Amino acid sequence: MNPDDDVHTQPTHPHRLKLFNLANVLTAARLCSAPILLWCILQMRWWLAVGCLIIAVVTDVYDGKVARSQGSDSAAGGFFDHATDAALVSAASWALAQHGLITFWLCPLIALAFIQYAADSRVLQGQVLRTSKLGKYNGVGYYILVSTTIGCQAFASLLSTSEPQWPTGISLLIQLDQIVYVAAWLLVASSLASMLDRLVHAIAAKIT
Repeated sequence: MNPDDDVHTQPTHPHRLKLFNLANVLTAARLCSAPILLWCILQMRWWLAVGCLIIAVVTDVYDGKVARSQGSDSAAGGFFDHATDAALVSAASWALAQHGLITFWLCPLIALAFIQYAADSRVLQGQVLRTSKLGKYNGVGYYILVSTTIGCQAFASLLSTSEPQWPTGISLLIQLDQIVYVAAWLLVASSLASMLDRLVHAIAAKIT
C-alpha cells in the first residue's frame, strides 16, 4: 500500500479548520496588540502607540475580507472579531482617560455595550451577531476617537521638541484635544442611546 494513501484517509477536524485560519490569525494579531497599545499610552510612547494602531486598523480591515474570500467566515469568527475590537478600544480609552485626555466613562460603556450586543444576538447559541446602524457608527467612532487622540499626542510630542518651535501648530493641537474630549462625551451619549434602543427592541420582541 502506498503510504501516501493514509494521508488522504485521515479524518478532518471541521472545528479546527474553522478556528485556525488566516482571518483569525489577523484578528489574533490585533488582540495581541491591545496590551502593547495600553502600555504605550500609559508610558506616553505615542509613536509606538501609532504603530500599534496601524496594525490594528490593517488587521481589522482585512480579517473580514480574508474570511469571506476563503469561505472561513463564521459566527465564532465574527464574535472573535468584534470582541477583539471591543477589547482594544476599551483598553485604549481607559489608558487615555488616565492622562485626562478623554472621559473615564467611555471605557466601561464600550464593554457594557459589547456584552449587551453579544447577549442580545445570542452568540453563545451560535447565532450571528446582529448589528444596528447606531452601534456600527459607534464602533467606527471609537476607533476614530482613539486614533485622533493618540495622533494628536504624537504630533504634539514631535512639535514640542522640534527646532524652531511652532507655537501655532501646538495651539491647533491643543484645540483639537479639546474637541476630542467633547467628542468622547458625545460617544458616551450615543453609546447609551444605542444600548437603550437595543434594550427596547429586545423587550418588544419578548412581548410580541
